[in-house]
Amino acid sequence: MSDSDEREVLKAETEEEDEEGQGERNDTERKENEISGQADQLKPCPLIQDMMVKSLSLLCRTVNGLSHAYVRLDLKSKGLTDLALLSSFIHLRYLDISSNHLSDFSPLADLTQLLWVKGDGNLLQRFEGQPFGKLAYLQWLSFANNRLFDVKGLGGPALETLNLTGNGIQSMQGLEYHSLTNMVTLELRGNCLETTDGIYLPNLRHLYLAQNNIKRLEGLEKLQCLNTLHLRDNQLETLDGLSPNMKCLQYLNVRGNLISSMRALRTLVNVGQTLKALVLSDNPLAKTDDYRLYVISHLSKLERLDKDPITAGEKSEAQEKDFEDEYAEDQEGT
Repeated sequence: MSDSDEREVLKAETEEEDEEGQGERNDTERKENEISGQADQLKPCPLIQDMMVKSLSLLCRTVNGLSHAYVRLDLKSKGLTDLALLSSFIHLRYLDISSNHLSDFSPLADLTQLLWVKGDGNLLQRFEGQPFGKLAYLQWLSFANNRLFDVKGLGGPALETLNLTGNGIQSMQGLEYHSLTNMVTLELRGNCLETTDGIYLPNLRHLYLAQNNIKRLEGLEKLQCLNTLHLRDNQLETLDGLSPNMKCLQYLNVRGNLISSMRALRTLVNVGQTLKALVLSDNPLAKTDDYRLYVISHLSKLERLDKDPITAGEKSEAQEKDFEDEYAEDQEGT
């Protein structure tokens, strides 16, 4: 496992612990209620020159090498409703506009040097008509906790990391995957997805889908480079959909789903040659006798199960047990 992949696995496990204290998952009706009445009540608060001067930092040489300009702008929690002034600051590379009241990001179209944009906690409802897909150098984009219900029109030729946690996204259909070929990490926790279908990102390595309403694993065979798949707190009864094409998968978290039978784990063998860490706790299955030994016996490369290291003694005991007859009835009756 590479250093970057190890960091992502540690990140996934850290987030796993953080999620234990979270309340109920996001709900579409709640999101719609939040939107109604908010926009009309906002008082106009445009970006002004004095605010810009106080918020700029990081003096760097410009792209043409002929002068210097500030390339970082922090406008977090300024109560902003309008970014029109921003369009003239063409040398910006790092932009934090989180925790404002923004829904129109068209002024960013002129900021062609942008590499990093954080827009969490705003009022973005759709990507169609926004400029992000035209920013040729944008590598990192976060619009967590906005008002998004779909991803139509979302693209970005250089985009590597995208965070859309805590929106109301119901489908990944319309994703401009042909222009997202450099995407490596996708965060979609706390949305309203019912399927994994539509995430056709050939170079994606880390996919976070916890706290959705996912009942079906679909389209995963197209994610041949995927290393981390986080599906905690969904509604999966089976892992059908895991594909032999997923030849890089090392970390899988399906904690807190509805998996109740050994048969539901059959497709784990499709990723058994690469899977190193598996989290199945808080599923009905995890309460059955010899559950841990059963999983170990079918996944010879596994190093950790439910975050506990697998011991040599457990591997020996699992090899000695004959599960085929013991679970035949379960496999036939499920």
